[in-house]
Amino acid sequence: MLLDYRVLEREYLLAISRALTAELDLSDVLRIIVRAAVELVSGRAGIIALANPIDETFRVAAVYGISPEHINRFDPLLKGLPYGDGREHDAIPELTRRMQELAREAELGLTQVIRLPMISGDDVVGMIYVFQTGNYRFRSDASNLLRSFADQAAIAVRNARLYEAVISEKQRLDAILEQSADGVMILDPHLEITVFNNVLSRMTGWDAEGAIGRMHDEVIRWESLENEMDLEVALANGWPLPHGAHLYVEGELRRKDGSQISLGITYAPLLDSNGRMTDIIANVRDLTRYREEQELQKTFVSVVSHELKTPVSIIKGYAGTLRRHEANWPPEVLDEYLLVIEEEADQLTELIDRLLEASRLQAGTFKLELDEIWLPKVVRSVARKFSSQTTGHRFEVDIPDEFPLVRGDERRLTQVLNNLVSNAIKYSPQGGVIEICGEVRPEYVMISVRDEGIGIPQQDEHRIFEKFSRLDNALSRKTEGTGLGLFLTKAIVEAHGGRIWFSSNRRSGNGGRSENGADSEMPGTTFTFCLPRERPEVTNERES
Repeated sequence: MLLDYRVLEREYLLAISRALTAELDLSDVLRIIVRAAVELVSGRAGIIALANPIDETFRVAAVYGISPEHINRFDPLLKGLPYGDGREHDAIPELTRRMQELAREAELGLTQVIRLPMISGDDVVGMIYVFQTGNYRFRSDASNLLRSFADQAAIAVRNARLYEAVISEKQRLDAILEQSADGVMILDPHLEITVFNNVLSRMTGWDAEGAIGRMHDEVIRWESLENEMDLEVALANGWPLPHGAHLYVEGELRRKDGSQISLGITYAPLLDSNGRMTDIIANVRDLTRYREEQELQKTFVSVVSHELKTPVSIIKGYAGTLRRHEANWPPEVLDEYLLVIEEEADQLTELIDRLLEASRLQAGTFKLELDEIWLPKVVRSVARKFSSQTTGHRFEVDIPDEFPLVRGDERRLTQVLNNLVSNAIKYSPQGGVIEICGEVRPEYVMISVRDEGIGIPQQDEHRIFEKFSRLDNALSRKTEGTGLGLFLTKAIVEAHGGRIWFSSNRRSGNGGRSENGADSEMPGTTFTFCLPRERPEVTNERES
């Protein structure tokens, strides 16, 4: 008889061992264990209750021989039995008492119970309960027979929790990699890509599925380098050093579609206890904006140097001329020279003001002094001022007199119109009509400035409102300017809650025909900005 039990026990333990190695689901393994425990001692039912370290309560994890309508009665009973970490033993007597009481109240016919703690190290991770019915009694060595099952159950719980912790940590690390603002790539010692996050996919044009499994130099293909060596060359020259110093590589990378992108990659070797490299972790940063900022700084220095040098040279030249003691300048010459000095000083002041405004805008200290403004008055004032400064342009102002008030900063909006009209004159050197039109809509008002000039090349349209941006053509190179006008104009309009845009015109001169009969197009440009209308306040009729 003892031999039969040993054979049966061995078969059950082999089945559990196979389940432990094949099953990843803890509940499936526990169901096999509780069934084997009940059948080994000829019991009638069994329950495995696990201690939950998260909320410090017990829960039913597996049952055998109890109908579904009775199973749900066990969980509420266990949830009211708290325990402290390391004091699971204190809860065992009360847990057993409640199990027995519930078995009687449910009239399940369960008369005896064997309890077996599942112990991992010094901690009780749960309990196995095997019930008997009627007048049947457990044999005296039943607890000893079931001890192996309790041990196996404890191992299963411990392994399952370790597995869950590993999976949870992997998911957390995966989430960190995917949410990283930088590209992340991991290479094995042979430089095969094993990890490739989404940010790096967007940078290089390689999706993760296509990049993982490829060699490093298949995906990271440099067009040019800022430093002396890339990863492959560094490895050939003995990198990494014993202390595992990082390697930084920067340059222009050829993306999968053939386009280029500026990247900086920091390679960090991962070494084992023997100093052997097991992985290389690469942190990849897009340097495009950094490069653009570098170019802006160069442009800034170049533009400002030129724009400052011209008026300063003129002022110095005229002032030096006036200081010549041997000359006896007539009053009209003195007035002329002093006027030039004053105008150049005004130009310097305007340049400095623009630079300061750009700086305030970047620092977030750009403020408006708001009041009610009637834009037709501002438009006509600007048109009069500029019409006296040019002989080759004719101004046409078309703004309805019923134009509503807007709330804005009159000085700043005058600056907007000055910039737009000044550009219209500057970039239509052959002269022509400059139209300033106004339009009223239910929610906003619009002002448009249209010229008959050279227009905006398509390749420059995307950067027309950027800092220090100027058209790349011969006229622009001969025309003075900092490239800040439209940048500040856009900032002022948007600070008023409006927006600004431009469009190219296609207008034909001479009725659409030139003197020799060919089509003659004068493209020109129209800049339009809109501002929200001032809403009248609703007053109480009794007060009005």
